Amino acid sequence: MSLSLSGWRKWLAQSLTVCGITCVMLLPLFMFYTRALSDIAATIVAISFLLFSGLTHDWRWVHKPWIKPAALFCCLCLIASLSSGVRASWIQALCLPRLFLLTAAAENWILPKASRRAALGGVFLVLALWLMSQCWEQYLTGTNLMGYPRWGDGSLTGPFVKPRAGFTFLMLFFPGIMPVVLHALHTKKLSAWAVGLLLLLLATLTMVLIGQRMSNILMLFGLFLTALLVKRFRLPFLGVLVCVVAALASLPVISPPTYAKLVLKFSNQIQHFASSDYGLLFTKATIMVLNHPWLGLGMDGFRTFCHLGMQSSGLSSVGIPPLVSPENAGCNIHPHNYYLQIATTAGLPGLVVFVVTSLCWLRAGVRNLSAECRPQQAMLFIMCCTVLWPVASTSAFFSFPTAGWIFLFAGWLMASAESANNTQKGFR
Repeated sequence: MSLSLSGWRKWLAQSLTVCGITCVMLLPLFMFYTRALSDIAATIVAISFLLFSGLTHDWRWVHKPWIKPAALFCCLCLIASLSSGVRASWIQALCLPRLFLLTAAAENWILPKASRRAALGGVFLVLALWLMSQCWEQYLTGTNLMGYPRWGDGSLTGPFVKPRAGFTFLMLFFPGIMPVVLHALHTKKLSAWAVGLLLLLLATLTMVLIGQRMSNILMLFGLFLTALLVKRFRLPFLGVLVCVVAALASLPVISPPTYAKLVLKFSNQIQHFASSDYGLLFTKATIMVLNHPWLGLGMDGFRTFCHLGMQSSGLSSVGIPPLVSPENAGCNIHPHNYYLQIATTAGLPGLVVFVVTSLCWLRAGVRNLSAECRPQQAMLFIMCCTVLWPVASTSAFFSFPTAGWIFLFAGWLMASAESANNTQKGFR
């Protein structure tokens, strides 16, 4: 902070910083339980960051490589939303920059300090342990602490009423639990190894028993990436795979509802994907993109226009045949895939620009990556790779809590990488 600041401006800047830190530390808890408060907290961080930058005259963050494609993406979403003629659409587009400002604030303002990143990791760990405890209580006793039973299809809801424990646990697992596991594996103490491996095994078995298919797949994918990155983790990863296979094989006995959803229903959906609910959603979204490839349909365009009957001649050059969709087939509030939602929102140009933004995040986050010295940075990189993996069924991209997790992770990752880069320069 500049020493030339007057007293009141210095006090106000410090107050904004305290407010920003508080909101970021509370954000995981809010995203854990409430959509509204998490959105409010993220918005407060974004506005406070702009005010802080103005007070301190520090706008260096606008020159970060990812800012320009992010700004272009927001402009494309606004243009598409204005073209759609739907008032709610362009209002949402005007609010979209707050998500990228959350990333910028985390990277440049709140999380450059190691103590704050460690504290945030502690929040994630506590929430992950709480979620695990509630899943096991619900599995063993039939209800969680609040008295809610498992969901009708067999999914464990953990501390929630509805079945959203799988995605939430995935968001908490890599930034909260895995740094502890990797730290334990890099020590020479047998007791630390045992605790780390027990925590890893308990977490993966919890995810299996939760019974949500995509969350299980993405967790295993992230663990696979971790094994590629961390040599010492490869043997434990093989052990985890064996335990997961054994757990799946025993599900008909230990949890028949979970087996019916996680194995039988998933196998049936894969075999008949085109006619499944997800297949119809993806087909509808593809048709909408092919009908509006350059401009898209604006924010929330999929929900607004999916009831319209559409058809497409396809793209024979890339093997997409002609597609036809009845009026209401494949309609939902969003297409259940981040990239299809982005393409229906801002067209193919918007999709390309967002992919460029994401690659800028990952490129910045991979600098000086060392799982042994900086396990939190390594796991944040794995988390970003996992959550941005395109072949997945997902929640709505622009809504909380999903947006909050993604944009917080991106800023947290880049802050950790920048700190590592500065440390590296200090030793030269």
